[in-house]
Amino acid sequence: MNENAPVSGERMTERLDGNDAVNRAARQSESTAKRNIVDLPDLPIPENTANLREGPNLHDGLLALLPLVGVWRGEGQADTVVDGQYRFGQQIIFSHDGENYLGYESRFWKLDDDGNVVGPDLRETGFWRINDDDEIEFLCTHSTGVVEIYYGKPVTERAWEVQAASTMVTATGPASLGPGKRLYGLMPNNDLGWVDERLRGEDFVPRMSAQLKRYAG
Repeated sequence: MNENAPVSGERMTERLDGNDAVNRAARQSESTAKRNIVDLPDLPIPENTANLREGPNLHDGLLALLPLVGVWRGEGQADTVVDGQYRFGQQIIFSHDGENYLGYESRFWKLDDDGNVVGPDLRETGFWRINDDDEIEFLCTHSTGVVEIYYGKPVTERAWEVQAASTMVTATGPASLGPGKRLYGLMPNNDLGWVDERLRGEDFVPRMSAQLKRYAG
């Protein structure tokens, strides 16, 4: 990835030969297959897992979201109204506990021009749901004081696009944050790319994008 270039939506929606995708995923999983998130012990219910090889079986209703499950880490670029342009690091966890939803957690940290960590940045948490008609619901809460509800559909079997139907900002939240839409997708190298665009005036403008490698799962 060009560190100074946004992630391309075309690369995330590019179709890949099935055998090639399986082979690439197998090679990649050699270093990630034994990693997972950790819950405190002795819960009386199934543990949360970000590794499809461990824990409860994935709910049948989530098969269209299956490629997202895992822990993803990488870097990206931001261009926000509040902080301007900057580089960031990110970790996303898509997890499940056997129920018909995915848990979502994202942590960001700011980087300087040399890639050194400056300090913590944003956090997001929420849930992904999908119905029998492949309609996605993404509930997302931001640490900055924003709550959003997105709706969308899979673009391909490896890409998912959602758009905010509701964006609520608290009294101390970022008043400049407009409605958004996001595209998530697996690239030909099986990295996870995503782009967040926000409505500024009459147009959607890229606000954040990143390319993340599978770290666990």
